[in-house]
Amino acid sequence: METLKNYINGEWVSPQGTDTIADSNPADTREVIAHILQSTEADAQGAIEAAQKAFAAWKMVPAPQRGQFLFRVADKLEAKQEEFARLISREMGKTLADARKEVGYAVNIFRFYGGEGTRLNGTLVASDSPDIQIQLVPEPLGVVLIVTPWNFPLSIPAWKIAPALVAGNTVVLKPSSDTPMVAAKLLEIIHECGVPAGVVNMMIGPGRLVSGMIHHPAVKAVTFTGSTHVGRLIYAEASKDMKPALLEMGGKNPLLVLDDADLDEAAELAVRGAFGQTGQACTATSRVIVQSAVLQAFTSKLIEKTKQIKVGNPFADGADIGPQANAGELESTMEAIRGAVADGAVILAGGDAPQTPETENGYYVNPTVLGNVSRNMRIAKEEVFGPVLCVIEADSIDDAIDIANDVEYGLSSAVCTKDLGRAAKCSREIEAGVVKINMTTTGTSYQAPFGGYKSSSSGVNKELGKEAVDFYCRWKTIYVKS
Repeated sequence: METLKNYINGEWVSPQGTDTIADSNPADTREVIAHILQSTEADAQGAIEAAQKAFAAWKMVPAPQRGQFLFRVADKLEAKQEEFARLISREMGKTLADARKEVGYAVNIFRFYGGEGTRLNGTLVASDSPDIQIQLVPEPLGVVLIVTPWNFPLSIPAWKIAPALVAGNTVVLKPSSDTPMVAAKLLEIIHECGVPAGVVNMMIGPGRLVSGMIHHPAVKAVTFTGSTHVGRLIYAEASKDMKPALLEMGGKNPLLVLDDADLDEAAELAVRGAFGQTGQACTATSRVIVQSAVLQAFTSKLIEKTKQIKVGNPFADGADIGPQANAGELESTMEAIRGAVADGAVILAGGDAPQTPETENGYYVNPTVLGNVSRNMRIAKEEVFGPVLCVIEADSIDDAIDIANDVEYGLSSAVCTKDLGRAAKCSREIEAGVVKINMTTTGTSYQAPFGGYKSSSSGVNKELGKEAVDFYCRWKTIYVKS
């Protein structure tokens, strides 16, 4: 059993706090994976100061060379894919198959941004004077604070660290206390690849330290993925110092099933989108909005497919979904189901915990489908970070779009239809940063920008794609008179 350490200034150092928490396996809480000493404000300050000191030299490294470093990280991570996948399954609880996909995704992220090192170019701006040249040059911000969640403990740190580094910034990573070992193993690889001391730092500690870290003068930007509630708190703190904040937060993602849809495909997409990753994805399908003409037929197919899902240990053959990540998440999911029933919803599948020897010591819940849900119920409005899907009836395509937009979130959405005109209408009118046609609401391509509308995001900046690098740069205009 390990006692995890911080990674600061190129060295592994013990946190200065005295409080210890256990990093347990959510599939079987009797297994303690590691002990975690909690960091203090002094640890946080040390990590930031190390990043600040390293910035002056790192920003002068040519961007293609910074990209080569990311290529090396990708190669080492790929060589240890199975080790990382197994650790993700043990620490977070997702199935081994899903964990392997996450590692492969993270490898591709590092490679993609490695390539961006050769494309981080300035531009020439047309001048109105023949003896003046105008240059537009990207420059790094400085120290970037990165705060990441537990649900994608490898890929989300990857998609924040990689563009920040290739742009020339130094970083301090504060991973979730539910999955710190995955982050620590990633930092081991980064260390092995020869990153200069202080360029990448990691501090394991409680969320209460984040506010003070944001206000440290050396921190020039913060990026966070997590709940909308916490994201708003981070945004408020950053705004006090007028620091940029890139926030990706909650979702109440709809799948619209129109009356011309392939119902078998639509039911399959709903099940995969709602229950994959145990519903613990910000892009998970939370609402399926179905036109009246096909409501009964679709719901029957949905229930049938839902009941075929096997809940079990992430390492077990045939397990489709694993446990929730911790006791708090399990309780919030069960409370949401109880609240929905109290408001008049009907449980059509699931709604309880599996009763098997394999699941009795973990945070398991059966995939749940709720019917008789109206658009104004809490279950139709509030995010549930678990395997819960509510079915809502719509009279028409316009009614379906109106219901889809009638929430505070706007992250991901999907539409099932065979009509290109209807697909185009939904793409235009749904208020979400991502719209998919005949696909799940889940899943993102690393080369495409990702981000939400309304309370799902902090603004116009995006994660992923070449556009993500823009957040980590500031642009200088240089006039040269000959």
